Parts: sequence; C-alpha cells; structure tokens
Amino acid sequence: MKVLVTVKQVATLDDRLDVERAEWDLNSWDAHAAEAALELGDEVVAVTVGGEQAREALLTVLAMGADRAVHITHDGPLDPLATARLLAPVVQREAPDLVLCGAHSADALNGATGVALAALAGLPRMAAVKAIEVADGAATVVREVEGGLVERLRVKLPALFTVQANINEPRYATLRGIRKAASKPLEVIAAEDIRPGAHVVATTVPPKGEGAEMLTGSAGEVAARIATIIKSKVAG
Repeated sequence: MKVLVTVKQVATLDDRLDVERAEWDLNSWDAHAAEAALELGDEVVAVTVGGEQAREALLTVLAMGADRAVHITHDGPLDPLATARLLAPVVQREAPDLVLCGAHSADALNGATGVALAALAGLPRMAAVKAIEVADGAATVVREVEGGLVERLRVKLPALFTVQANINEPRYATLRGIRKAASKPLEVIAAEDIRPGAHVVATTVPPKGEGAEMLTGSAGEVAARIATIIKSKVAG
C-alpha cells in the first residue's frame, strides 16, 4: 500500500517570533502521522511545503524509514488553504492509497490544512483519528469526537486522515537511518511551477446601488420593518 504523509518543520515555542534565531523541529503531530504511515505502508512518500528549514522535516522522515520525499519550495508564510493548493497536485500525481496528515501544527493549531487538502484532492476524509486498521481496500478508523466520545467508522480507500498524537509512539531515527536518508530520492518542485502567483488583471468600481435605509424606533418596530423588507425582497 502506498501512503503519502504531509509534514512540516516548526519553530520551537520560545523562538517563533525571532525566525533568524529559531530552532526548528519536525511538527510533533506530523511525527505521529509519519509513524502511522511507516506502520501501514509498503511505500511511504513524505511531502512538505516551505523553505530550507522544511527540507529538514523530510530528512527526519526519510531517516525514520520513508522511501522518498517531495519538497515544494516556497519562501514566506502560507495560510492553510494556500498550502493545501500546493500539496493537492502532488497528491493527485502520486495517487496514494492513503494520505496522512498531523491533526494540527504546533505553530498554528488550526487543523485546517488536511481538511482543505482532502477537499481539493477529491478524497473522503476523517479528522482526529486515533487508530487505523486497513484490510480489503478499506480502513477502519477510530476517531475522537466532542464530549470525550469516539466513533468507529469504515472508509473505502483512497482517503485522507488527520491523526492525533495518541495514535502511536514515533520511532527514533537510527544513525544508519540518518546516513541512508541523504541518499534517498528527494524531489524538489518550485511552488511557482505548481501554482503560478496571482496577478491583477483589472480593477473596476462596483455599480452604485440603492441607498441604505436607516431604521429607527423601538426594537420591536425595527424588527417588524426588517421582516417587511425581507418579505418584499423575497416576493419581488
């Protein structure tokens, strides 16, 4: 089974506001996603987006045992949707059986990139997964939901899961693994070659509409007037 895992290099908590002095490490949730990929996959591909620091995340996962890696180079900040837009074409090209992402990144904690990537890549997704079993072209997952409850669901592959930190205990990279990582395939793709930067085509002034109506009176009178306006708009 081919598994693709997305990873990210993040600055340590004390250094995030001083990028030049920051110490960087593999995002902890991504380390758990990488471990799950290694446990499940016959072929594991690690992918990241970012500058020179991002390459270190790939080397870490390669040292853990991944087969190859893809570095989408991009300098400067990216929001989750922009990151997902860069990752999606690589996911579609690789056509893995399973995509794994960390549930969060330690620097942003928004948990949005994996969900956006699933939508852009056209994959079913499950978030906050804490256990995965794969058999007969499908995955049985246990995922955390609100109120301390869990769900057990079966999902047909290919699919994308964002995994929690309690799914496993990531392995340490051995000295032999670190040495082998340097010789494993690491493809470099410029972000501009995937999604060229946007540029302004034209600017126009929006057409002038009707003037706004200022509503006065008591709360009941204003509410009644709003209801009348809405009804007239719907009817007309």
